Amino acid sequence: MKTASKRILVMLLAVTLTVLVTAGCSGSSKVVRVGSKEFTEQLLLGQITLQVLEDAGYKVDDKTGVAGSNKVRTALLSKEIDIYWEYTGTAWLSHLQHDQPLTDPAECYDKVKSEDAANGVAWLPYAPFNNTYTIMMRRAQAEELGIQTLSELGAYLTANPGALAFAVDHEFTARADGLPGLESTYQFKLPEDKIIVMDNAIVYKALKENQVDIGMGFSTDGRIQAFDLLNLEDDLAFFPAYNPAPNLRADFATENPEIVKLLEKVAAKLDNNSIMQMNYLVDIEQKTPADVARDWLKSVDLIA
Repeated sequence: MKTASKRILVMLLAVTLTVLVTAGCSGSSKVVRVGSKEFTEQLLLGQITLQVLEDAGYKVDDKTGVAGSNKVRTALLSKEIDIYWEYTGTAWLSHLQHDQPLTDPAECYDKVKSEDAANGVAWLPYAPFNNTYTIMMRRAQAEELGIQTLSELGAYLTANPGALAFAVDHEFTARADGLPGLESTYQFKLPEDKIIVMDNAIVYKALKENQVDIGMGFSTDGRIQAFDLLNLEDDLAFFPAYNPAPNLRADFATENPEIVKLLEKVAAKLDNNSIMQMNYLVDIEQKTPADVARDWLKSVDLIA
């Protein structure tokens, strides 16, 4: 009887040890809370994170769709979430309260990462796509006028004052990194009656329907592809850098190096074409962020 009891005890201990080791390797014993902001691109980044973690064996809690940068940042700092993707320019100008925007992606990232460390925030390597302001034209018209860069646009507007109507939202008319700075950097001045102020969401459609000739937007918006618009090259690097990077609390990052490695792999694959296509599939073709994220992750071999 004693021998049998010992055998049973040994077997139970072995099973328990196996379960603990397996859970530790796969991450299945840990619930990771993933947040995001509420707009399409952020919902996609949230779903990408959730699914790559699930595929690696982690239990996840979907806390995506938080309205506003400050709220999701507060959720991270207060330990309501463990991960979300933030934009370098947003952190520099909003969270860290700097007035002068930074236009070089690497410089902006390095300074944000260094300064935010004092707040207990770990910035993982940023993705190569940059969701900053963009100036757009209909591709056919841009090609007809020989305009591919903002320097060429500035030269055309100077030579042909009043020839083109420019659609902007109200905020862009006043921001230092908006129209005033753009005119100064690229040396043109628009007549008042050629500045058409409208909600940013309408600009893309107004361009498509020939109501205006130029429009401000955001460089990774799916409607740019859908409406055959052209992002003019910011050849003097005027607009601030807005590269997204996974944000984790420093203690969470230290305790979870395997999660850090997974997210570094994800960030390296996210280029402008990838995110524009995903935004397009959600905004134009009405697919769900979860389905689009899953298809992309499979296409780049990040999940099985």
